[in-house]
Formats: sequence, C-alpha cells, structure tokens
Amino acid sequence: MPDAEAPAPGARRTVRNRLIALGVTLAVLAPLAYLWATSLVPSSYSATDMGYADYGGGAAAHHQHHGGRSVADLTGPRSGVADVAVTLTARKQTFSLPSGESVDGYTLNGSSPGPLIRAAVGDLVEVTLVNESVPDGATLHWHGIDVPNAEDGVAGVTQDAVPIGGRHVYRFVASGAGTYWYHSHQVSSEQVRNGLFGAIVIGAAERDVIAAIHTYDGRRTINGSTGASRVEVPAGTTLRVRTINTDNALIRVGLVGASYQLVAVDGRELHGPTPTTSAFPLAAGARADFEVTVPATGLRLDAGGVGLTIAPPGVQTPVDSLSSATIDLLTYGKPTAPGLDVSNPDRTFEYRIGRRPGFLDGVPGLWWTINGHKYPDVPMFMVTAGDVVKMKISNTSGQSHPMHLHGHHALVLSRNGVPSSGTPWWTDTLEVGDDETYEIAFLADNPGVWMDHCHNLPHASQGLMTHLMYEGISTPYKIGDGNEPE
Repeated sequence: MPDAEAPAPGARRTVRNRLIALGVTLAVLAPLAYLWATSLVPSSYSATDMGYADYGGGAAAHHQHHGGRSVADLTGPRSGVADVAVTLTARKQTFSLPSGESVDGYTLNGSSPGPLIRAAVGDLVEVTLVNESVPDGATLHWHGIDVPNAEDGVAGVTQDAVPIGGRHVYRFVASGAGTYWYHSHQVSSEQVRNGLFGAIVIGAAERDVIAAIHTYDGRRTINGSTGASRVEVPAGTTLRVRTINTDNALIRVGLVGASYQLVAVDGRELHGPTPTTSAFPLAAGARADFEVTVPATGLRLDAGGVGLTIAPPGVQTPVDSLSSATIDLLTYGKPTAPGLDVSNPDRTFEYRIGRRPGFLDGVPGLWWTINGHKYPDVPMFMVTAGDVVKMKISNTSGQSHPMHLHGHHALVLSRNGVPSSGTPWWTDTLEVGDDETYEIAFLADNPGVWMDHCHNLPHASQGLMTHLMYEGISTPYKIGDGNEPE
C-alpha cells in the first residue's frame, strides 16, 4: 500500500503560522487574564484586610485586627441629655433650590443643603439620621470634626449604611470650635453631589454668615442659590464669613469691596492673620473663615462664578473682580509654637500618588495608584496611640488631589522642600497639586480605622483611598454587601 501523500510546503507553512499566531495570542492574553483576575475586588471584605501593612519604620506590635478592640466600642457618650438634638430625615426626591431651579437628588429634612447645626464648645451633640427613601442607604460623616471612630459615619468601616426605614444615632462632644460640614459617606461620589450634605458650626454665638458652595447639575450655588444672593447687614458690623467647599474641585474664594483677614482654615484658628484682598484657594471639602468689617458700600463673597452680597439695605453689589493674587498659607500670618514636636517622629510614611493603566475590579482604565499599587492592594498606614507621625505626600498623577484624613488634623511642615514660615498650618483637607510634595505631621491620638482619601469623591471611588489603622483595632463591618463608602 503506498505511503500517504505528505502535506505540501505551503500547507506546512500555514499550519506553522497559525501555531505562531496562537502562541502570540496566548502570550498576550494570558498576562491580561492574570491582571484581570488579580484586579477583582471581593464582593465583601473588611477594611482591615486591605492591601499590606506599612509600619513607617516603627516596630510592629503584636496585634489582631479580627480581635482586639472594636471600632463599634469607640463611641461618643452613650448617656446624658444632649445639649443639641437634631433629627435629619434623608429622602430621594425632586426639590427646588432657593433660587427656583429644580434638582432630582437627595434632601435632608426636605432641603439641600440640609439644616445648619450649631453647637457651643463642650455641648453634647446628638443627631438621629432617618432614611426615609434613599435606595442605597445613607450615613452622616462629620467632615473635619475629630469625633470618636464609631461616630465617623463611613459605611462598611465604622457602621453599616442606614437602609430605607432605618435610623442611626450619632453622639459626640463638640470639642473644637470651627466651621465644619456633614455629608453622606455611602455612595458618596453620587449622594453628596446630589444633595446629602449640610453645615455644622461649633463655637460661641457670634455674628457670622455661612456660605456653603455646591454645584447641582452644573449649576454652582451658595447656600443653594445660583447667581447672586444677598444678606443685609448694617455698615460697621464685624462679621465672620464661613466658606465651605462641598464640591469636588478647588475654588478660588475671597471678598470683594473690603480688605479682610483669613482667620481660620479647616476649623483651626490662624496665628497673626494680616489684612489682605487676595483670594484663597479653597480645596474640595475644606473651609475658610474670613473676618471683615462691612463698609457702607457693601462687599461681595466671590466663589468661582457665584456671589453673595453682604451689604446695608439698598446698597448695590460691588462690581470689582476677585483679586488675581493668592493667599499662601505657607507664609501667611505669623509663626508660633505649633504644639507638636516633630523632631523625632515615631512613624514616617510616604503617600505617593500616581496613575497607570490596568484593571480595577475587572474594568480596564487609567487608575490612581498609592505607592505604585492599585486599590485595594494599597498600603495600610499602621500606628499606635501616642505616636508622632510624619508623612510625605507626593503627587505625579497629572491631576490635583484634595487629600482628607479622617479623625485627625495635620500640621503642614513644608511644600516642595520649602518649610512653612507663617502661621502654624493645621488642616484636614490638603490640596496637593500635580508635581507637588508636602510634608505633614500629626499626633495619633484618636484610635480607630480612619479613611485617608482624595476628597474629589469620584477619584476616591476610582481607587484613591486607603486607611490609617491603629494596631489592635478591629471592625465588625464589611465593605460590600450594601456598604459602598465611596
């Protein structure tokens, strides 16, 4: 029987080329499949299991995050009659801004911004959140108030999101005078943008004006009013104008028509403020207090396209533009002892913000990184109570980021290697521009598991978020399964 006819040379080449093509395809797809698979985020996980522990050069104590002390036990006072008691009912609804425009979003007690909460220093504050109709659940985070950890209002970290029909009670002592705000920390990139926020002021009663800046559906507002709004104040009145940036990006703010002093930032008084007419770059989430004496000709708060006239009755809005000059807190005011010795820190961390292509939870894109790692494989900054902590925050991501550490205020030491030479600059929300590096320091004096994230909230939802974790602290709550903090 004759041998079978051998394949023709052309056929052999075709088979070989197909095998080569298959090999090349597998060589490309196999790493992509691996990267895809390793990017998947568990459907439910503890914040204490994220990433890897970074001890900042300090000794790692024996700890167990699934035992030890629970964040649920780190509460404010559980007993005693509250000096300030407020119930806030969260709804998903269409509402009208004070200036008349309609918004399909969220309200607290039927309005957005929600009710202003005022308390004196030392008051016991009790706020009951009732979720009437917010489908994803809701929480309340007390932005800038260094509350006990259980009162911090972060879904999946310090509590479960409050479902429709549920309620949650927050109790804390109003210990630090200043301008603050509250907002949901559940699906926060969507809920805050669409209305779940309000202002809270702690301190002795004084003549002040609140200016919460927020953008609804592309319409920037002050206290919910688009365009120019007005407060009538007699000439000669000395006011504190409390500005709050509740948006996701920096806004240049300042007063037009009179010189003023920048007297506080992020709820901390500045030392030796001087008269100025320059604008202040207000980071997303940050607050700035201006002190001014109202002139007979009136003045205007300018906040990036919207204004608030503060003037005697019948006086028209000043027409001048906001100054192009900028207040720089690195040099503004006068130096004094900051009350924190940073000469021999217990922990030294780096927080390097970058960006690179890849997968995040199986989705391809250009994602934020922390120290070269994508979420959730990010460093967990580990401390013990009493530690003095130094942190270098550097940004090479191509965009600016307002970095917000929960539960603590940090002292700015330097920017791009230039030491701070003005007032001690304490902050809870620090704008770190592209190609900028800041050195900060803080005292680890508030045990818990604390978010440390970008307050451009879409950035946080895209992975620019980690935690400051005290050793020996655990949490019973899980991110996922209804808890989506960003």
